Amino acid sequence: MLARKSIIPEEYVLARIAAENLRKPRIRDRPRKARFIAKNGACNLAHKNIREQGRFLQDIFTTLVDLKWRHTLVIFTMSFLCSWLLFAMMWWLVAFAHGDMDPSTENPSNSTKWTPCVTCVRSFTSAFLFSIEVQVTIGFGGRMMTEECPLAITVLILQNIVGLIINAVMLGCIFMKTAQAHRRAETLIFSRQAVIAVRNGKLCFMFRVGDLRKSMIISASVRIQVVRKTTTPEGEVIPIHQVDIPVDNPIESNNIFLVAPLIICHVIDKRSPLYDISASDLALQDLELIVILEGVVETTGITTQARTSYVAEEILWGHRFVPIVTEEEGVYAVDYSKFGNTVKVAAPRCSARELDEKPSILIQTLQKSELSHQNSLRKRNSMRRNNSIRRSNSIRRTNSSLIVPKVQFITPEGSQSASET
Repeated sequence: MLARKSIIPEEYVLARIAAENLRKPRIRDRPRKARFIAKNGACNLAHKNIREQGRFLQDIFTTLVDLKWRHTLVIFTMSFLCSWLLFAMMWWLVAFAHGDMDPSTENPSNSTKWTPCVTCVRSFTSAFLFSIEVQVTIGFGGRMMTEECPLAITVLILQNIVGLIINAVMLGCIFMKTAQAHRRAETLIFSRQAVIAVRNGKLCFMFRVGDLRKSMIISASVRIQVVRKTTTPEGEVIPIHQVDIPVDNPIESNNIFLVAPLIICHVIDKRSPLYDISASDLALQDLELIVILEGVVETTGITTQARTSYVAEEILWGHRFVPIVTEEEGVYAVDYSKFGNTVKVAAPRCSARELDEKPSILIQTLQKSELSHQNSLRKRNSMRRNNSIRRSNSIRRTNSSLIVPKVQFITPEGSQSASET
């Protein structure tokens, strides 16, 4: 709010506002690229303009399993309710055609004995109750079939067959939704950030993966793909170009033994898409590294898949994951509170290509880090010495202040006697 003219001149106020606006840095953030795979593993992809919707009905079971829970429960309820109403209408028509609805047949005379198709079915409500009893095999005993109508026997057989089909499909759908493979993937976790550091003399891209359950993932394998927008020499633009990159695994097979959290490593060599990227170029790269973990659930035998991705902003250059597995009283303990913690380490800021061409860069980086580490140790030692000297001096001053000075007493004869306390 501007000040009044009587207090501050208008020219001064305008100049001050202009100066404040000039001081504020004008930083335009780079628009964030839409990632292909979210951190929770969901694919960020929307299907539009699908004209052949009938293909989903050809595989009705998979369609029902893929639906949301609220839609599945509505279909589950409506399928049983509609089948009960449909066969209730059929039972009512059978009873009406046979004449069971006639009031005269309710109290027949002794001379004529009337046998209905279904006993105690004289309205649509009673027919609906009989339909429920037939399909769910409750059988309260008040309404029952007779041998009078062959059509009623045919309807009974038809309703039993339809009821069994509905039970098999809907209960199977509910079971598959509760035992879906991606539910097991909820306990497979990845580190929020990935790192690039030197391991065995090579720049490596690393991330950590772990399993929170004690039941293991059998034949677990990890794949890494780089997704980026590329343009071919012919001018064709490929918005989602996928490139597989190898994973450094000391075992011949690609399987891992995921009994404890592991650090998955990718050596940045000539085959890697990260070969020409340096630390300064990483923030400007429009790429996404997708990690896919596949395996078989030990308890159910269902193949599961867990996914995540790392964009350029989530890759830390010159960091390393802290160890989280320790041995305590003969048992290996995993501290998941440090699962994503990293520490800064010495790493060259150049690309892997430059490091291969000039191996001396790595030696110089390690020497500088060693010198800086020694200097930091010296500073710490000197600070400790200074602190100890200051403490000793303060203790001496305190002790000297506690010493009582000599006191002289003057006797009436004028003689002086000194006493020391």
